[in-house]
Amino acid sequence: MTDAIPQLLSHDEAALDQAFATLEAQVRAEAATLTTAEAQENFRLHWLGRKQGRLKLISEAWLKSAPAEARKPLGIRFNQLKQQIEQALEVQAGAPKTAVAGIDITLPGLVREPGIEHPLLKAMHEIVAVFHNLGYSTNLGPQVETDFYNFEALNFPPNHPARDTQDTLLVADQQKKPSRDRLLMRTHTSPVQIRTMVAQAPPVRIVIPGKVHRNDAADATHSPIFHQVEGLCVDTNITFSDLKGTLDHAMKALFGSAVKTRFFPSFFPFTEPSADVQISCIFCGGKGCRKCKHSGWIELLGCGMVDPAVFAAVTSERRKTDPADDAYNPEKISGFAFGMGVERIAMIQHGISDIGHFYSGDMRFLEQFA
Repeated sequence: MTDAIPQLLSHDEAALDQAFATLEAQVRAEAATLTTAEAQENFRLHWLGRKQGRLKLISEAWLKSAPAEARKPLGIRFNQLKQQIEQALEVQAGAPKTAVAGIDITLPGLVREPGIEHPLLKAMHEIVAVFHNLGYSTNLGPQVETDFYNFEALNFPPNHPARDTQDTLLVADQQKKPSRDRLLMRTHTSPVQIRTMVAQAPPVRIVIPGKVHRNDAADATHSPIFHQVEGLCVDTNITFSDLKGTLDHAMKALFGSAVKTRFFPSFFPFTEPSADVQISCIFCGGKGCRKCKHSGWIELLGCGMVDPAVFAAVTSERRKTDPADDAYNPEKISGFAFGMGVERIAMIQHGISDIGHFYSGDMRFLEQFA
């Protein structure tokens, strides 16, 4: 690279044009040889260095001897030359680099490994597929819900503990709204059941996969964000036996034909009667081990027959558009609902003891499912 500072003998337009044309030609010639990152950096320092950059030194030398009327055209031309240098650097930075030593064909090539489903998504899709095979369809809904769909329509009274801020993540500045319109992060996917029944007359057979939010402290079995798959079946003559048969089939499809199920009385505001469902331990075959706390059974999900109060809330909402609507009259129809945690299912399927592994992003953990 040329380091000598050229002399400027005159400051008329023709002399300035000729001098800067010479400098621009030098920049183009040197920029064409920039094939490595090191060469580009040397070029930048040579022309644009803050202390000894050639552009700075030439500018100072020429401006000192320039009359006042020539300083403006000199400044304009120096700015144009600087832009040319910077553009040359940008072009070269984006251009493919020429291999200096050629290509070593003995080196291993780049392997693009195919992506895989996250274990939670895989478990969710497996659960949904089981119910698709039974004729259910998938419905989805918003994660930011109103109090009406998340609590009120599901028969949660105003003083129910689940409404407490210790359990529910509320959206700020909602106090001025009516109670039913206040926004919150949904605590379950059950609001989609209400939205579906408001929009659709029976028969209804849906599964609802999705993300839910609760103000839970993270530990080995809890997370403030987790996933659920819920189901709803509404039609004429739906009985608890239909519910038991459906879930027994689903558990066998997920965990193997040898799995047994049993139902225990429970309580949920939106179902009556309600039950907790247990499966025989898949690790010990029901004999008792640490995984099942030596009981031979693992509690897995909740279920029950849809409470008539839920049908009443749906009917009230539907009658806003059709005052004569009677599609969800509990004397004519019945239904069941169920819900399970996807993390819980995945942890049992794969023998995982800490729910935090699913959210850690640790590739050593995730690659096990490839």
